[in-house]
Amino acid sequence: MFIVYVILIIEMNVENRSFSRLFVDYHSKFVRFANSYVRDLPTAEDIASDAIIYYWENRNRLPGDTNIPAYILTSIKNKCLNHLQHIKVKETVLSGMQAHAQWDLDMRVATLEALEPTELYTAEIHEIVNNALQKLPERTQQVFYKSRFDQLSNREIAETLEISVKTVEAHITNALKILHRELGDYLY
Repeated sequence: MFIVYVILIIEMNVENRSFSRLFVDYHSKFVRFANSYVRDLPTAEDIASDAIIYYWENRNRLPGDTNIPAYILTSIKNKCLNHLQHIKVKETVLSGMQAHAQWDLDMRVATLEALEPTELYTAEIHEIVNNALQKLPERTQQVFYKSRFDQLSNREIAETLEISVKTVEAHITNALKILHRELGDYLY
């Protein structure tokens, strides 16, 4: 049993020296190769180291006549391609996001440039007035419309609707109170 342990230790030492030799002989060359494409030294170092380790872990599965540096270089090439394609996808997504952000900004600028506050304010007031008038009782609406839109006098309204002038005045006062309450934020 002791002999088996000694043999295993000797084999491990031989393998460690072989791995160390491979690493020392080729690592810096592989890093330079990878860095010439990825242009990021830490990434190039990781790619080269990963390729060497991948080879070492799978060396027993390869044919005996495998060109080791070429095998590792092919692995580095593929890892560099994967890395660059990943960057390309990220750049495409970022470009799309930037284009959308630019479009959004352009739309906000164009909207603000086209905005006429007085038109917006007037349209909003008209909507509030129309909604408030719809809430009035039917007779109050009739009186108010004849007074403000048809421009009839209180006497003419009273005669047309066959009510007293005081009743016309009461309806108009009621309508103006409701409008004043609804337009409170817009009145100075």
